[in-house]
Amino acid sequence: MVHEHEIEPVWGLPERPPAGETILWQGAPDWRAYALRGLHIRGFAVYFALLIGARCAASLMDGASLATAMWDAAWFLPVAGLGLGLMLVFAVLVARTSAYTITTQRIVFRIGVALSMTANIPFAAIEAAAVKRNADGSGDITLTIAAKQRISYIFFWPHARPWRYALPEPALRAIADVDAVAQALSRALAAAASLPVRPVAAAAPAGAATGPQTAAA
Repeated sequence: MVHEHEIEPVWGLPERPPAGETILWQGAPDWRAYALRGLHIRGFAVYFALLIGARCAASLMDGASLATAMWDAAWFLPVAGLGLGLMLVFAVLVARTSAYTITTQRIVFRIGVALSMTANIPFAAIEAAAVKRNADGSGDITLTIAAKQRISYIFFWPHARPWRYALPEPALRAIADVDAVAQALSRALAAAASLPVRPVAAAAPAGAATGPQTAAA
């Protein structure tokens, strides 16, 4: 279920959980982790630096002095700074306007920089979950949704696994302590299905077969 809302009686939720449903975890993307790995800002910074260096080298090869070559390339610095600055602002906005909630029955996405929307994904619609861990302990948790559940990649972006357009996979992006959240989700899925708890599988590269899955609801 997807709907728009403005008032939150509980942070991240459009309404209070019904009787019998308990909130297990709430959080949001870490803007630093999202900027580094979601937007690849470090790679763009290297790209801009290479462009500036190439321009400077071209001027030197044309016979310009070092000072002239550096001045000739300096015009690109504001462009690079503006581009990187906008990426950082977007990362902060995504983090501040997003909320993920895991309950005993569902996962709730409150997302949208310009327009706040909420998407409820009941455990019954989740076929599998996978975690992608980073060296700093942050990471993403992606959800494989049953084929009969039609979802939109555009609606969930950027809270979706990249490059999965035909079969979108909603994702909890840039979670600071992804292992702890993955275990909480694994226990919740197992409890909902009355199955033994199994670790959330590592995310497979695009096109590769998935490994062991969490208990399906």
